Amino acid sequence: MIKPTRRDALTWLAAGSALLPLRALAADDDKGTYDQDSVLKEANAFFGNTTEGLAKVIEKAFQDQGRPNAYIKGEEVAGAISVGLRYGDGQLTMKSGGGSRVFWAGPSIGFDLGGNASKVFVLVYHLPTVDDIFQRYPGVDGSLYYIGGAGINYQQRGSIVLAPIRLGVGLRTGASVGYMHYRREKSWNPL
Repeated sequence: MIKPTRRDALTWLAAGSALLPLRALAADDDKGTYDQDSVLKEANAFFGNTTEGLAKVIEKAFQDQGRPNAYIKGEEVAGAISVGLRYGDGQLTMKSGGGSRVFWAGPSIGFDLGGNASKVFVLVYHLPTVDDIFQRYPGVDGSLYYIGGAGINYQQRGSIVLAPIRLGVGLRTGASVGYMHYRREKSWNPL
């Protein structure tokens, strides 16, 4: 059996203390973001009686994008006959504190038909400040609603990524491209 020397002990102690700042840095990063359990709890409370599908959608978002630093709880309506329109509003909440009322509207074009009304829980990634949400975010949307369903898509502008999770009712199917314009005030102009 090899007996550790005092020098070995000091080497291990130095190596361990060198890693402490890295652990503290990772812990600080986690403090500014939401963990998966917290998001699932918030989404379940917001949507009410939900399905296993919601948990899978949230799990996928965490696998794809990691931990969000903000979220929006809101509602929207949308309709399309090749050209579509979507309008919504909600409340932005940041993990670091603060938030704002947010309105959004946007056009789309594609092979899309029908209409739906949805509750929307948007996971927000890499949002530096509340004011940075207010811009246009391009995205691709594919949906299949028949009476009810859950879906997710991604919108990105620079490093900011939005992941709207929609749980809605209606009759709508298709795929489209477009953008969502997030604003401080309500507007019927989708552009």
